[in-house]
Amino acid sequence: MSQTLSQINSRHVEEISSSRNEPDWLKKYRQSSLSIYDALPIETSPLYNKYTDAKKMDPQQVSFSATTTSNVPSFLQKRLSELEKETSIIQIGSNTHKIHIPDDLKSKGLVITSIDDAIKNNSELVKKALEASNSKEDKFTALNNAAFNSGIFIHIPRNLILEKPIHILSCLSDDGISTIARNVIFADESSKAVIIQELYSFKAQKQQAYLELLNTNIAANAQLDVTTLQMMDQTTVNFSTRRTDLGQDAKVNWYSGLFGSMLSRYKIEYFLNGTGASSNDSEVIFGNNEQSFDIQTNVNHESPSTDARVVEKSILRNKSKSLFKGMIRIKEKATKSNSFLSGRSILLDKDAKSDAIPGLEIFTNDVKATHSASVAQIDEEQIFYLKTRCLTEAEAERTIIEGFLEPLSRKMSYQVRAWIAYLIESKWESRELTINTDEELTKFVEIEETRYNEDSEIEQHYKYR
Repeated sequence: MSQTLSQINSRHVEEISSSRNEPDWLKKYRQSSLSIYDALPIETSPLYNKYTDAKKMDPQQVSFSATTTSNVPSFLQKRLSELEKETSIIQIGSNTHKIHIPDDLKSKGLVITSIDDAIKNNSELVKKALEASNSKEDKFTALNNAAFNSGIFIHIPRNLILEKPIHILSCLSDDGISTIARNVIFADESSKAVIIQELYSFKAQKQQAYLELLNTNIAANAQLDVTTLQMMDQTTVNFSTRRTDLGQDAKVNWYSGLFGSMLSRYKIEYFLNGTGASSNDSEVIFGNNEQSFDIQTNVNHESPSTDARVVEKSILRNKSKSLFKGMIRIKEKATKSNSFLSGRSILLDKDAKSDAIPGLEIFTNDVKATHSASVAQIDEEQIFYLKTRCLTEAEAERTIIEGFLEPLSRKMSYQVRAWIAYLIESKWESRELTINTDEELTKFVEIEETRYNEDSEIEQHYKYR
């Protein structure tokens, strides 16, 4: 039985728990989080409250249930066939469609499973992740903790170095029921992995939501490279709350490409708990029509000699808008830390809008920290110059956008740069947003592989001599 967000209550939460035969500690955790959800406002910060578009999510339309349908959409058939032999977990609505782990990785202890199975088989790690999430900090964190009906669990054991990426593909169901996902990732000491997350949805008749709460724990000397590509239909809403905890000398590189949904609200937190920990967060946003992107990225330096970099870049067309809120916090013990925060936007139309609110909170000396923000339209002189070089106005805009993103894309792998370039072109041309590894996308990869290679000109000279 489904209920709208406006009707969600303890009985609905109890129904989810009972259908999954959850332990008593989790039932109490859900009910406690629900009471917090009811008490909190949509935005707790008075500064951010007047800017946020989170109220665009209509609680009368967004509905939830303990279960959803599991029909695979036709537009994902090709992508699923490409992932058939890859290390992956596929979720449709609240259902786990498929999990594939190669036998050699199973024998080495790699765990990829649904959150329901993890509660039964990895309860201590799941409990640790849930306890790290403070429902009182945010209304939608409390909602996720109370009413999650889906989710994934990944555990990368100590010293395991994965040569190929782990793919997480999530798609909303075709019955209009929203998904609340509780995702947990643990990377043990000295492990290394690449994770690719893809988010899709059907074209819905009413508002449908994908609400995600993701806890990532990276132990000492471990490294994770994570890419999130959000390609949902613009009839949907995507709220994501993410917390990443890093141990001594741990590293994370997180790349986000946000292209879909009518409203995207991302709250991202990094906690650099161990000496020498580092985080690199790169966010690319491309909005059109009346899309709205509400991004908050906070970096918390808890220990000495930690390093962080956050760069957000938005490209906005038509009546789309973005709000970037960022904060660097360097605590008393975090001497010799280095942190950088930047939010920049290009407005391609007069009705597009962007706001940036960066901030610093520094409680110690002997640190380096800086932030910056800019919002601007494309320079007409640049357009004129490129048109004199035989480019059309649209081609000139595209060239300037490529230059705008290039410093950010240098930090990404060839494959990630190719995906983002491909999705930008797809959106520019009003095509369907997917990343099928077809011949067209292969061309993007080939371009990116040679784009910054200083020796490529010499190599081509000898190749065709």
